[in-house]
Amino acid sequence: MMSDKDLKEYEDNIRLVQRIKISNKYNYIQGKQITDHESGTRVYDINNSRLPSVTTILGATKDQQFLKDWKAKVGEQRAEEIKNHSSRRGTAMHKFLESYIQRVGYDDLTGIGQEAKPMAEKIIEVGLTPVEEVYGSEVTLHYPGLYAGSTDLVCLHNDMESIVDFKQSNRPKREEWIDDYFLQIAAYAMAHDYVYGSNIRQGVIMVCTPDLYYQEFKVQDHELKQWKHKFLKRLDMYHEIQFDEKEKAKVNISAEDFFNGA
Repeated sequence: MMSDKDLKEYEDNIRLVQRIKISNKYNYIQGKQITDHESGTRVYDINNSRLPSVTTILGATKDQQFLKDWKAKVGEQRAEEIKNHSSRRGTAMHKFLESYIQRVGYDDLTGIGQEAKPMAEKIIEVGLTPVEEVYGSEVTLHYPGLYAGSTDLVCLHNDMESIVDFKQSNRPKREEWIDDYFLQIAAYAMAHDYVYGSNIRQGVIMVCTPDLYYQEFKVQDHELKQWKHKFLKRLDMYHEIQFDEKEKAKVNISAEDFFNGA
C-alpha cells in the first residue's frame, strides 16, 4: 500500500504527464527488430530491408579497452552479473516511462521493477517537466539503406523539436564518458530529419542512478551537427569492418558527402 507521500508523488506525476499534449504530427513507420543469423548482430527489418542497429554500429567500432580493463578488475563472472542486472533494471525503467507517457496503467512488483520504478518517477518529475508535446514514444527510426534504431521519445522540449533518450546508470556520468550516447542521439536526429522532413535541433539524455541521482545532458544545433559528422565516420568504419569494397560502395555515405548536402 502506498504511503501518503508516495501517493502524492504518483498523482503529481500523473498530472504532469496528462499536461503534455500527445500529437500525431509524424506518421511513424513501424519496424521489426530481429537477430541476423549470419552475423549474429541486431538488425531492423523495415520495408523488407535489413538495416544494422545504431547500437550494433557503435559497439562494433568502439574502443573496448576500458571494458576489458573493467572485466579484468572485477572478474568475468561478476562483470556479467552487473551487466545483466543493469540491463534488466534499464528495461524495467523504460517500461515504466513508456507506460507513463502513453498513459497506460502499469506496475511491476518484482524486485527489479521496484528498483526501476522510483528511477522512472525521478525522470518524470525532473526530466519531463520541460516537455510540451509528445510526437512518439519508443519510436523506430531509420536512414534508408544505412541504419535503424529505436529512440525513447520524440517531443517538443523547451520549444525545440528534440530526440530524448532515457538511461540508467550505476553511478553518475561525466560528459567525457558518454560519447556513444551523443552519437546515438545524432544518428536518430539525422534519420528523423531525412525521413520526416523535420528539424530536430536538440538531443536530451536523461540519466538516473539507483540512488535517484538525476543528470541531464543536452546537445543542440551546431554541436549536434558535429556529432552527426562523428557518427558518419563511425558508420564508415563499420562498413569497412563488415563489407568488402563492392558491398560498401552500395551503401556507403561519408561524412564529407553529408556536409556537402547528402
